[in-house]
Amino acid sequence: MPDRDETQTPDDLAAPDRPDGGGRPAGPQAPDDRDRRHREMPSWLPKALAVALALYGCFLLAEWAFHQLLGLLLNVLVAWFVALAVEPAVERMSARGMRRGLATALVFLGVLVFFGGFLALLGSVLADQVRELVENFPTYIDSVVVWLNDRFDTKLDADKLQADFLSSDWVRNYLQDSADNVWTVSTAVIGGLFRLLTITLFAFYFAADGPRLRRALCSVLPPARQAEVLRAWEIAVTKTGGYLYSRGVMAVISGAAHYILFLILGMPYAPALAIWVGVISQFVPTVGTYLAGALPMLLAFTVSPWAAVWVLGFVIVYQQFENYMLQPKITSKTVDVHPAVAFGSVIAGAALMGAIGALIAIPATATLQGFLGAYVTRYEVDPEAHTPSRRRGSRLLRWARESLGRRRDG
Repeated sequence: MPDRDETQTPDDLAAPDRPDGGGRPAGPQAPDDRDRRHREMPSWLPKALAVALALYGCFLLAEWAFHQLLGLLLNVLVAWFVALAVEPAVERMSARGMRRGLATALVFLGVLVFFGGFLALLGSVLADQVRELVENFPTYIDSVVVWLNDRFDTKLDADKLQADFLSSDWVRNYLQDSADNVWTVSTAVIGGLFRLLTITLFAFYFAADGPRLRRALCSVLPPARQAEVLRAWEIAVTKTGGYLYSRGVMAVISGAAHYILFLILGMPYAPALAIWVGVISQFVPTVGTYLAGALPMLLAFTVSPWAAVWVLGFVIVYQQFENYMLQPKITSKTVDVHPAVAFGSVIAGAALMGAIGALIAIPATATLQGFLGAYVTRYEVDPEAHTPSRRRGSRLLRWARESLGRRRDG
């Protein structure tokens, strides 16, 4: 029996007669080899899985960072629109030789003084009126009860109504909830002040360094793109400034009209209430008119119930006059945005970004409309397209009759 070579494998011993003298056939691979190669993982698959997991991790990190910085991004957006609004005034002052930083500071100081005085004036009015309402609350209840008994022949008792109201569960629950929410309200006020400060600082830097910011932005763009960016920036400044100008003009007119009404009705604090109505009705979108009219109506009850009715009627009538007569004439020279488009933009802005989106929706829409108007080519419309349907129908009918007559003659 020949000695076995130690270098031979079991496969070589099992198939000694293979033509190549080795352990593998010269022809096609065996079925078990093919199955083993199919079961092996491709070499590119681990790298692909690692890259996919890395990309998914980067996406989750970017999403988390976006949600964390969303408030800051909204503040920067509002600050940019504020900077666009004060840009014309800063440009005029800097064109006269004043340093741009000083001009921006003076503009912001003027805005701060105006709104600070406005809030202080309204705060004093509200404090006095709340104190007066609390002191004269029993007298108001008595007068209302007497009026109801005289008009509707009822038998209401003012003392019983006051006692039932003050001892009701609703009043106790409301006072308890208000006491529990003091810390929440304080936190919200501090957060709002911090947010206002952030917006003011960003807006100041955007307005003071406007030319430098535009140069830095245009330096990374080719010359053709630079002209487009500067043109879009100019359109944004014009439309935003025009929007604030139109709102300011309508606020002055609205305040003057309501001031005359308050003087006629003999209402207290007529100048402060007129300023309140003018500012809130014009600079708070959509619901500003109703918020502006609520406070004068409440204070009108201190004069008489009929005074409150007169205030309500005047607010409704003036709102219609403003919507259909005053606003189209003013906005046609500043910001020409259709009322339906403005209303839809406010709703969309509120749905996307809340109160901030509603506040900047109209100037953003005006800017987009101006940008499209500058770059979209308009064509002449065929006059036949404006022909009324009856006239087109009569022409078609006359053509059909003439054709039928020619056929009969033929």
